[in-house]
Amino acid sequence: MKPFPILRGLAKRPSPRFAIKVKGKIIFINPVDVVAIQAQGNYVLLQRASCSYLLRDSISVVAEKLEPYGFIRIHRSILVNASAVEEIRPYSTGEYGLRVKGGKEYTVTRTYKNNLKFLAEFWIGTGSFFPV
Repeated sequence: MKPFPILRGLAKRPSPRFAIKVKGKIIFINPVDVVAIQAQGNYVLLQRASCSYLLRDSISVVAEKLEPYGFIRIHRSILVNASAVEEIRPYSTGEYGLRVKGGKEYTVTRTYKNNLKFLAEFWIGTGSFFPV
């Protein structure tokens, strides 16, 4: 018996959302709704604008899975959604301050500052994105 043509087409198309299991339920999340993900021991805290979810997974595994959706690592324990970033400020220490939608601020460590180049396709104005 052949599957319905509609179902066959759905199976091949990548989903624009991902699923998480929370309190015995499966919740579907659109990646653009996620602002940041922060490591907390053996768990990660997935932060949306309205709520957050604590999931048992490592930050490295989550980073690998969400990289195709535009998430970048800015700290050994923090991923941010590139589309949620509103502002970057350089600090005198060589690190950067990064503000996301909703006003939350994070520190971008020197190790991960090169990842900030992926936030914008191009730069308008004089100067360069980062001092050389």
